[in-house]
Amino acid sequence: MGSFQTPIGMRSSALLETSCGYLLQELQIIWDEVGEDQFEREKVLLDLEQECLEVYRRKVDSANISRARLHQELAESEAEFTHLLLSLGERSLPGRPEKKSGTLKEQLDAITPALREMRLRKEERVNQFRAVKGQIQKISAEIAGQSVYDDSITNVIVNENDLSLKKLEEYQIELQTLHNEKNDRLQQVETYIDTIHRLSTTLGMESSMIVTKVHPSLNELCGISKNISDSILAKLNITVESLKEEKQKRLEKLHHLGKALTNLWNLMGTPYEDRRLFSHVTGLLPVSSDEVSDPGSLTLNIMQQAEAEVKRLDQLKASKMKELFFKKQNELENICNKSHMEIPSRPEIDNIITLINSGEIDHADLLMSMDEQIARAKEEASSRKEIMEKVERWMLARDEERWLEEYSMDENRYSVSRGAHKNLRRAERARGIVNKIPVLVASLIAKTKNWEEERKKVFLFDDVPLLAMLEEYNMSRQEREEEKQRQREKKKVQSQVVVDQDNAFGSRPGTSSRRLSNRSINGGFSNATPLNRRLSLSIHQLGNNSINSASQNISLMKDGRKIQGQKMFARPGFASHLRDETASVVSTFSGPVSP
Repeated sequence: MGSFQTPIGMRSSALLETSCGYLLQELQIIWDEVGEDQFEREKVLLDLEQECLEVYRRKVDSANISRARLHQELAESEAEFTHLLLSLGERSLPGRPEKKSGTLKEQLDAITPALREMRLRKEERVNQFRAVKGQIQKISAEIAGQSVYDDSITNVIVNENDLSLKKLEEYQIELQTLHNEKNDRLQQVETYIDTIHRLSTTLGMESSMIVTKVHPSLNELCGISKNISDSILAKLNITVESLKEEKQKRLEKLHHLGKALTNLWNLMGTPYEDRRLFSHVTGLLPVSSDEVSDPGSLTLNIMQQAEAEVKRLDQLKASKMKELFFKKQNELENICNKSHMEIPSRPEIDNIITLINSGEIDHADLLMSMDEQIARAKEEASSRKEIMEKVERWMLARDEERWLEEYSMDENRYSVSRGAHKNLRRAERARGIVNKIPVLVASLIAKTKNWEEERKKVFLFDDVPLLAMLEEYNMSRQEREEEKQRQREKKKVQSQVVVDQDNAFGSRPGTSSRRLSNRSINGGFSNATPLNRRLSLSIHQLGNNSINSASQNISLMKDGRKIQGQKMFARPGFASHLRDETASVVSTFSGPVSP
């Protein structure tokens, strides 16, 4: 108890000057007055001491917690400061105490301003990153052709773990690259639009409609930013190329029309006043596509006008060329008729006229071909001249032969009548001509064969082979000679019978009983030899032998013509004309003629 009192006394003395010590003293007085036993007093004091320890313990624990919190705050501040330094890419912050000294609160108060400064720097750096990345995303969206883009800065995500100036510089370089690419694309778009406008003006098209068709944003009237995506650039390039191709096609067509106009003008001698109306078309002949830039110089209206003029001149040219062609054709026909050569058939002429009207044949080539045909026809006519002269002599001689045969059959040829002496002289002259026919025919056959061997073709006379005519004539002449021989023999027998009868009866019958029927020497050739009939039969037996005429070499006439193999070898008009002339010539002679 004394041991307990000693501490109490010591504590009491220590607490005398404090409220706690005063209260303990007052408690001692109360206990003394009450007479509280010592045990209770010790118990109460022990409880008081325990309660005081608990209070102190709680205070110490609280102080420890507060110290630990300060340590944690200081550590977190240090860590945050270090993280900010690393994220911002800085090694240290000026003004921050390098050495840790003083109490915890002093250390915490020392780092707090530096930490606040770093936080401000971080916020500023993040805003810079957001601004740069926002621009990057916006320009990237424009280049990608996104029509709708939310440019709110809150949508930009920034990596706060790397906010260094180096990273910011990389983003700024990327942003500058995108700016340059955007400017280049805008310049390309403007160049394409200017080219489209220039080409459309030249071609007479509406450029705004063409540009709007590519994309509405390219039209300035829309009031929105231009789409500069790759697809739009590709469409603009395709549009420009298509316009250039259309320009080239129209220029080539106008070149063709201009050349056609020039050729037609020169061919028909068009005056300068009429040519001046289409000088804008012919003026494009020496100009290339890149050099054509005048507004409206390649419009569809100009092309249609030029086409209409070319068509009109072509029709006029075709009309004049047909006239010239007919003139050349008549010249060729005259040459062929004069030399009795085959002339082009009517269907062939109609076919050529059809080609001229349709424009499927070149008129200059046609005229050149006609000139060549005329030249060949003249050359062939010249080569046939000697033979044709002999043919004419042969035909005249043949007419004389027919006349002589009829004259010889006339019983009254020796009667005294007006003009009888003329007929006698003509008969004498005809006999001389007829006697020369075999030599003439043999010469004709020889020359005709030589001609055919040299020319490698058949000599035609009015579409009939001349050799066939001559051979038919020889056969007919031979038959007539044989018939005359038979008639002479028969007449000789009949005369002998009459002589015998006269001798037997002593009387002679009148000559009238033997007189043949009276025929006029000026009558028709009803008893002429059937030369034409047999010749037609002979030609029919020869068949269609594809005999090429002199004018069949015309290059523009179509093959496949059929030779008319059953034409008469001599035209009635021509033979009649020759007979009339021969009769008039022979009739001028007179003299005795023996039968």
